[in-house]
Amino acid sequence: MAKTSEVNITVTLDDNHVPETIAWTATDTDIKERASKAMVMAFWDEKEKNTMRMDLWTKDMTIDEMKQFVHQTFVTLTDTFERATSEDQMTLAMRDFCDFFAEKMNLKAPEGN
Repeated sequence: MAKTSEVNITVTLDDNHVPETIAWTATDTDIKERASKAMVMAFWDEKEKNTMRMDLWTKDMTIDEMKQFVHQTFVTLTDTFERATSEDQMTLAMRDFCDFFAEKMNLKAPEGN
């Protein structure tokens, strides 16, 4: 029998429809209403051959946090691309861009690196 898992996202909006809080729960983990300041979600629409996406961030997310979030998203997408395609040359180019972005945004390397 196939296992089913759900991820639920709750977004609280202010009177102007700007996100105030974002929280998510995953049914097959211990994660319950985990707070988050930003999210990026993308779905591949097979029929339309197009990406549908949703990106939200709360009004209290700082610009520095957004820079770090975007950088980490680039790094994660690079890892995903590498695992899915084994395109070594493009992966190297994408990692170079991630390094360039981090340098231009004055981002510090995470502790332990």
